[in-house]
Amino acid sequence: MSICKKTFHGLLPVAAVLLLCFANNAFAQPAQEIRWLRVGNLHSWYSSLGSELETGRTGSETEQTDGMRWPAQYVWQDNVAGKAMWIGTTNFFDRKLNATVPHKVVAVGTRGADAVGEIMPVSFKMIGRFRAPTVIVDGEAATENRLNDVVDEVDETLLPDRMITSELNTSIGLTVTRKLMAFSQQNHDNYFVYDYVIKNTGIINREGTRDPKTLTGVVLYFQYRYALGKESFFMGFAPSNNVDWGRNVANQVVGTNPSAPGFEFRAQYSWYGKHSQSPHNDFGAPNHVIDGRLTSAKYIGLVTLHADKSAQDKNDDPAQPRTTFYIGSDTGPQTNNQFDPGLMTRKYEAMSKGHSPVSHADQIGDGFADAFGGDAGGFAQGQGYGPYDLAPGDSIHIAFAEAVDGLSREQCVAIGKKWFDNAAPFTLPNGASTSDRNQYKDAWVKSGIDSLYRTFRHALQNYGDEYAIPQSPPAPSIFEVKSGGDRISLSWADNAASWPGFDGYKIYRAVGKPDTTYSEIFSCNRANVTHAFDDTTARRGFDYYYYVVSKDDGSKNDVRAGVPLVSSKFYTMTNAPAFLRRQAADELADIRVVPNPYNIRARQLQFGNVAPDRIAFFGLPPECTIKIYTERGDLIETLEHTDGSGDELWDSLTSSRQVIVSGLYIALFETPDGRSVTRKFIVIR
Repeated sequence: MSICKKTFHGLLPVAAVLLLCFANNAFAQPAQEIRWLRVGNLHSWYSSLGSELETGRTGSETEQTDGMRWPAQYVWQDNVAGKAMWIGTTNFFDRKLNATVPHKVVAVGTRGADAVGEIMPVSFKMIGRFRAPTVIVDGEAATENRLNDVVDEVDETLLPDRMITSELNTSIGLTVTRKLMAFSQQNHDNYFVYDYVIKNTGIINREGTRDPKTLTGVVLYFQYRYALGKESFFMGFAPSNNVDWGRNVANQVVGTNPSAPGFEFRAQYSWYGKHSQSPHNDFGAPNHVIDGRLTSAKYIGLVTLHADKSAQDKNDDPAQPRTTFYIGSDTGPQTNNQFDPGLMTRKYEAMSKGHSPVSHADQIGDGFADAFGGDAGGFAQGQGYGPYDLAPGDSIHIAFAEAVDGLSREQCVAIGKKWFDNAAPFTLPNGASTSDRNQYKDAWVKSGIDSLYRTFRHALQNYGDEYAIPQSPPAPSIFEVKSGGDRISLSWADNAASWPGFDGYKIYRAVGKPDTTYSEIFSCNRANVTHAFDDTTARRGFDYYYYVVSKDDGSKNDVRAGVPLVSSKFYTMTNAPAFLRRQAADELADIRVVPNPYNIRARQLQFGNVAPDRIAFFGLPPECTIKIYTERGDLIETLEHTDGSGDELWDSLTSSRQVIVSGLYIALFETPDGRSVTRKFIVIR
């Protein structure tokens, strides 16, 4: 199956290796390269090792849950603690052991990998249909894409927005080619496609030595240690820290019997299960301390798109994957040692275990997910394809999609608040009414399964159409934001205007921080198209973040007819604030400190929750030095005001990054021409 309109020949050699080894870290990982897929509403990192290990990106246990972020514009939305790829074969003559072992298994993950003698990266790069736009705020680059959307090669005929390609050799003579695809079109922006070709090349080491032989009983096995409680953990209301590594995850499997009535697809998915230590029903992880907002009303999982029946029969085998048994994240055979025959047999048995008679989730039922079984790490999804027999030169092709879906942020806020306030009656998703707030909450969280199934169908449709889904107009190639005295000016490139069906732009704005909900503040269509907009509704003292999207007329939408397709917000989303600036003053007498006094109890009347410790200096000359002293004359901070405006903002931190305490403070303003003036202000905490 073609994924782009031309064939790729060869892959780039590994460059700029990122070393993730820490001397005293139990989770230290081998050298690897990393690329991100972050063009849609789902973001995740990928490794040149062929799988994404626990703490594999940062090496830090505090960031164990790292990847598959959805919805990606908000913090703490990661949903995976670790992954693994194991490849096994039977009756293998091991040259180092000088013996035939019943099972030989090479492994990446979940916790380690041997990138020298077991799984050997050959190439790793990211291809893009175009490079990310240039995004500028007040003259400086202001986009996460600069570091996290690194395109090694541009191919304008590519069908996905981004595709990571990698090749690995293994010590059993199998070469793995992995292609990871991401789409930004809004109907397909919350899943990634994983495409694997496993070929018996006979290459067994980094030097390219070949040992050609037929491999029997080959199983390609993947493990997914999902963890969907990161936000509740970092916000401090989780029932236990073990939600951050997935102790309470429930794992479901569907479609294991293709002849069963109603069979639609083969899929596995997981969710945040109820926790035994929670003081309330915590399904959906509601913030029971502040406002009830649901912090884990989502589902993550994967759907099989294709699996060869054999090396000779390339038709899809509806009986694959043949193994979907859950596996203990700690008690499973997680250790890596390709020369331990007993360990490899235990791994192979897990890889080829088949389907559980009753799924992990169904065994938990309405009980506590963290109390199931005896594994402190919880249980992970297992997914095994095979067994296959591969003679030298033979290959098999497997493809699946991994997705996240569920309630929107707005739904999580609204439903969680009604649950928190116990504001009966409650309307269920089917329109019925109940007075039980938990029944209401749980029903809405479970409706996310329908959303995930819809995403699975979109992925299957995309694969069946050979990725030829309709494309949205491209994002503007340049987006610039400039802070002004009475407005914030936005301008953007016109490269989307020639796109078939093009119908204008929309601009969205967030206040205070970029990881929050954005509101539409401007729209134009083809009849009144423009490439500039002045935001005159911004208020002084607040930070603003923006993005612009291009849109079409809705005639090409492959899922919702008539709804315009729009470019991804993540291409132009700013990560640096713009804010209103005052005109510089001529007289030092115009300088004011706002608020004065600063009173922590009046935050909402000052700069609000978006900047609770902010103090502003207004009426400044174009350039001056601001020195801030305590009442007894200790210098605690020096600010250099050089932007030519009349404003400077201070976060109430000293030069040693300590929050100032209550008291009287003195600000000394000095201009380059020798003029100076002081202002006193009071802080009440």
